Amino acid sequence: MEPRPIKVIILAAGDKRIEGAERPLVLQPLGDRHVIDYVVDLARRVARPEDILIVVSGHHDLIQRHLGPDYTYVVQEEARGTGHAVLQTRALLADFQGDLLILYGDTPLFCHSSILGLINRHRLKSARLTLLTAIVDHPLPYGRIIRDAAGRIVDVIEEADASPAVRDILELNVGAYVIAARDLFPVLESLSPSPVDGEYRLTDSVHRIIRSGAEVESYRIYDEDEIRGINDLADLEQAAFILKKRLFQPRRQESENVIKFGTGGWRAVIAEGFTMRNVRRLCQALANEITRRGVEEQGVLIGYDRRFLSDRAAAVAAEVFAGNNIPAILLPEDAPTPLITYATALEKAAYGLAFTASHNPPEWNGLKVFHGDGSLLLDDETSRLSAEANALTWRDVVTLPLSTALRSGVVRWRDYTNEYVDAVEAFIDLRAIREAGLRVMVDPMYGVGDLTLGIILNDARCRVVFIHERRNPLFGGRSPAPDLDALRLLMTLVREGGYDLGLAMDGDADRIAIVDEQGRYIHVNDVLLLLFWYLHEVRGERGGVVRNLATTHLLDRLARHFGEPAIETPVGFKWIAAGMVEHNALLGGESSGGLTIRGHILGKDGIFASALVVEMLAKTGKTISQLQEEIWAITGRLFMVEDNIPATPEMRIVVPRRLQEALDAGELPLPAVRISDMDGVKIYFEDDQWALLRFSGTEPVLRIFAEAATPERARALVDWLKQFAASGNY
Repeated sequence: MEPRPIKVIILAAGDKRIEGAERPLVLQPLGDRHVIDYVVDLARRVARPEDILIVVSGHHDLIQRHLGPDYTYVVQEEARGTGHAVLQTRALLADFQGDLLILYGDTPLFCHSSILGLINRHRLKSARLTLLTAIVDHPLPYGRIIRDAAGRIVDVIEEADASPAVRDILELNVGAYVIAARDLFPVLESLSPSPVDGEYRLTDSVHRIIRSGAEVESYRIYDEDEIRGINDLADLEQAAFILKKRLFQPRRQESENVIKFGTGGWRAVIAEGFTMRNVRRLCQALANEITRRGVEEQGVLIGYDRRFLSDRAAAVAAEVFAGNNIPAILLPEDAPTPLITYATALEKAAYGLAFTASHNPPEWNGLKVFHGDGSLLLDDETSRLSAEANALTWRDVVTLPLSTALRSGVVRWRDYTNEYVDAVEAFIDLRAIREAGLRVMVDPMYGVGDLTLGIILNDARCRVVFIHERRNPLFGGRSPAPDLDALRLLMTLVREGGYDLGLAMDGDADRIAIVDEQGRYIHVNDVLLLLFWYLHEVRGERGGVVRNLATTHLLDRLARHFGEPAIETPVGFKWIAAGMVEHNALLGGESSGGLTIRGHILGKDGIFASALVVEMLAKTGKTISQLQEEIWAITGRLFMVEDNIPATPEMRIVVPRRLQEALDAGELPLPAVRISDMDGVKIYFEDDQWALLRFSGTEPVLRIFAEAATPERARALVDWLKQFAASGNY
């Protein structure tokens, strides 16, 4: 049976104002919008615009001008209460046989799921009246819900009329209702004015229906933030805080099925946000952009890694582009992201696509999108594309079955392994490596780096052994991130087997980690330092270095020694690639493991980086530990400490503000030289020492970094920042 139709009444007739404001309270700015806009959005999620009635006061039309002509406006000529306001809609609803959802224009913080739950429960229970109630942990000035022993609602008692015992009840009536139109208007017509102020109150009609013994239900919410109304400037500020906090709720995009790009592409939990439906929507948005630009003939290049559903997503993507008359090249097997980046630039494709979630846990998947030169899309582009994709429905997606697309030639298979390997080997001195006879162990972490790096190292006549090289979409039960804890086995095997070097890459092979001849994990900061020195001093190349703001400042010291520039960027390799192009830099890298050099691809490449490290050992004839000592003799030492703490949405707003206050008051452990809010909050101290607080874009954690002259000082900075961040009232 079809559910009864629903219309929405929004009560916005009050002339409540903030002191000194010319516009009514419901038109006050809230975030980047106005108070009433949020209420209207809720209404539009459950009803068509023509089924939304907005009750306004009779002496101004500001609300109507603000919201536009899509809605029905009902004028309450006299301010005679909320019950009287609803009654003004009766003439328009005389023949309406459905339900009414009643909302207040100054209560903008209800979540869509709460309103949907309210309507759904009303319909399933076939109730005459359903109230939205809130369960709170402390008394608030709202009407209290009174229930009998069986849990049925038998009354609502307003705060002013409540006894101390009633005020201890923690279930509140928060003022949103669903009721059949035919049941509401007779009760409203029979209301008497309040003896206190002469107003006709909507809550009085609610009392009557409840006390009549009618079937009354409720839908409970448990988040106190939702029930906050707007009465003054303090309420507006608190509402703005709540809206900002919601933006940072963990996995918010997945739960709402929204596509959102982070620093390295779109990533989401499989079957939650990463679905074939969203893959199709995003690819349709990309196809639309290609068509608008008139570059269909350039086509797209599509690759994928070993994650669950990556190959299926690549096939689905090819069907969408084919359906839009855009030729697509589809890689025939899983491939490293740097190979896909290289092939995109080789083909000068309109876009390159790599289905991967990089180093995220195995339950994640995602997509990296590249320009025709192999660089990642920048924020303004991904914001525009994701907004378009999120607005699309399945009806907007054009597809062509893959079998038909392959038969017609609009989609074709193409393998780039040999070209990519040749491109890497063109940068590497294979002869020097062959003469060195190095013994190398490689851990690709069940990812896609084993084939291409294996070819390169075998061509270089290395004695190479691989571990964890088979396909395993669960990555051994952990994230395929080449960090210290994940590489314990590699460290042991390198040390006990007498290998010259251990190499590791993440799941899509764009990040690197190394283990020295003693089985010690070498931090990527030191890898970057080694390679910058090697490229400049041994290979004789010139140019600066580009690093993100969470990467060692020893690179800056070495650059100063060489007379070269050091450029700092936000987190995200797209910014490093852009900086390298702008400054014609020699090396670009980040402390999380990504790097590339001038003349190679405009993306990070763990395979190329691995081969370059092997060449460095071969041409210098020295071990990693020996090379480190030589470079530290030039730069001195800095020690980095990293830590994470759980982060609430509130912390993302409050911590930077409190930190600025501490800086202004001179309360830091060291005197600050300057601060930056380019990406998080970074504090610069003397002698290249620094500290950084940065909230993760994909996880509910606050990342804290510090680099200082001693390990103890770096640890003390991190501990101070951890204590500072955790000590706030969130």
